[in-house]
Formats: sequence, structure tokens, C-alpha cells
Amino acid sequence: MWNEFKKFAFKGNVLDMAVGVIMGGAFGKIVTSVVNDLIMPVLGFLLSGMDFKSMKYVMSPAIMDGDTVVKAEAAIAYGNFIQNVVDFLIVAASIFLFIKLINKSKEKLAKQEAPAPEAPKGPSQEQLLTEIRDLLKEKQ
Repeated sequence: MWNEFKKFAFKGNVLDMAVGVIMGGAFGKIVTSVVNDLIMPVLGFLLSGMDFKSMKYVMSPAIMDGDTVVKAEAAIAYGNFIQNVVDFLIVAASIFLFIKLINKSKEKLAKQEAPAPEAPKGPSQEQLLTEIRDLLKEKQ
């Protein structure tokens, strides 16, 4: 069983997948940072200073007793949802472009590696010799 596991775990595809998952996680953090720190503030500025993280629909407000929260606020945080949708769209577009680039590269490599079409084959040596013999007989 251990040997089977080693064969499975150290196959190229499994290692490639592991590297892909790790890179995807790191890429996700970068995209989240781009959305949170660059895109959403600009979008908020263009929309009159709106902060998407604070956008919510309060169903019941919090009940306070001085500084103590007696009952927590019940709210739908749709601003976070909007931010996550933008996050997803950027990741999806990036992956789409990356896959498109990879497929284009594979097509170029396939064209380069494809053997050149063979020249049409002419008559065999025997056929040529037979034709020459027949022509010589006709001249005589």
C-alpha cells in the first residue's frame, strides 16, 4: 500500500496540481488585494465616496445597554458580496486569459513540430524503366 501511495503522490500530475493549488492561493491573495486596495477605493471615489464594505441592509439594529451589546445587529452585508463578485470576475478573467495564452502557445508548438507534408510520390523505378523500355521499342 505504501508503494502504491508513493507512486501516486510522486507522479508528475499530482505534483503539478499541488503547485497549481499553491500558486492559485497566492494569486487569489494578490487579486483580493488589488480589488480591496485599488479597484474598490477608486470605484467608491467615483460613486461619491461610497465605501462598499460598509454597505448593508439592517433588518434589526443592535440593542445597546451603555457600551454593552445586548442584541447584535442583524444585517445583510451586500457590500461585501459586491466586492467578492468583483474579486471573482477578475480571477475568472485572469484565468481565461492565461488559459487562452497557453492554448495559443500549444498550437504554435504543434505547428512547429508537425512534420512537413510529404511531396507527392512519383512513379517507382520499375515503372520508369518499363516506360523507357516501351519508348525505345516504339522508336525501333
